Amino acid sequence: MFLKNSIGLIELGSIAAGMQAADIMLKTSDVELILSRTICSGKYMTLIGGDVAAVNTAVEAAVQTLAYGVIDSMVIPNVHPSIFPAIAGHTHVDLLEALGIIESFSVASMIEAADAAVKAANVQLIEVRLAMALGGKAFCTLTGEVAAVRSAVDAGAYVIEQKGLLVNKVVIPQPRQELLSEMI
Repeated sequence: MFLKNSIGLIELGSIAAGMQAADIMLKTSDVELILSRTICSGKYMTLIGGDVAAVNTAVEAAVQTLAYGVIDSMVIPNVHPSIFPAIAGHTHVDLLEALGIIESFSVASMIEAADAAVKAANVQLIEVRLAMALGGKAFCTLTGEVAAVRSAVDAGAYVIEQKGLLVNKVVIPQPRQELLSEMI
């Protein structure tokens, strides 16, 4: 895991352009490659970390060079620490209070939304699922008290709505506990 607190991501509609974007970002700035892979449906994503200025420069260079294939991109200067375990699927949850779900058409906007959600209210991020076996979409799940989950979901959904990429947002008060075993 990298030691800096800024992350950036570029999501492209071409696998070849995605690999090129990863190379551009790594050659442009002193950043660390966190994740670089194909995603559904024939897209490619690269997630980097480092100092804010380096991450901004790297993402901007890739976006400018490959503008034709960019689906979405983002930079989060002070990413919430719960984002990484949620992306990796290593979050442990024993009890679902209220369940919040945010769904997006892009990976980049989903990570931004999950970060905004956990910063907006006292909730626990369960998972951030990124476009694998989802037709290119992404979603996150979180839990906590109903009011906190509503605030978090609204904050996260707002970020995605600004890009026009929101699929849906849902808050389920008192969900059945069986849902937890189906989620992770």
